[in-house]
Amino acid sequence: MNKTVLVVEDEENLIEVLKYNLEREGYNVLTAVDGEQGLEVARTSRPDLVVLDIMLPKLDGLEVCRILRRESNVPILMLTAKGEEVDRVVGLELGADDYVTKPFSIRELMARLKAMLRRSRMASEISSASPEVLRSGDLEVDRAGHSVHLGGVSIDLKPREFELLALLVENRGRVLTRGQILDRLWGHDYVGDERTVDVHIRWLRNRIEKDPGRPERIVTVRGVGYRFEV
Repeated sequence: MNKTVLVVEDEENLIEVLKYNLEREGYNVLTAVDGEQGLEVARTSRPDLVVLDIMLPKLDGLEVCRILRRESNVPILMLTAKGEEVDRVVGLELGADDYVTKPFSIRELMARLKAMLRRSRMASEISSASPEVLRSGDLEVDRAGHSVHLGGVSIDLKPREFELLALLVENRGRVLTRGQILDRLWGHDYVGDERTVDVHIRWLRNRIEKDPGRPERIVTVRGVGYRFEV
């Protein structure tokens, strides 16, 4: 079955160029011209990937990214204008998987898009081959039900936070480097900064640690990475 790509972009000419090239590559293409419409289409059509511009009418791309990431794990490729370093970093911290800076070549965008879809498929295959329920003390991570319970109390995690916690618990007692975490969750061809791992670790600690400032479950191994304590 052909993959469906949602393009959320307010520049008509760019929409037409992207639609033409994506369809030529065999993708089904949905489009939206503002953030609110993009959210609506994403929720009703459940695309396999979202190409999302940062500068959008009604609801900007960063807010759309934040909401989408809270609701699903759909791969998000952000389009940023040249020089928008801050927006790009914020976008990645909000959960975007990759970005392309305008002006960009269609060839580059297609390569990034294909790599993201490949990573998404591989992550799904790895998850399906792993134990459905992971336990460590009073922490339970249910992959099939996509739920987390700590001391019997349900904890609501964003999709990427959930994936990170499952990876850490599955490898409890072992040190995982930032590079290893990026490879497993973002893919080996991810071009972003390793800081995104630190950001997600910080968010996760805020949810499962008694004292996030002095973590007992997710500990930092200085100069190496992180370890989930048994």
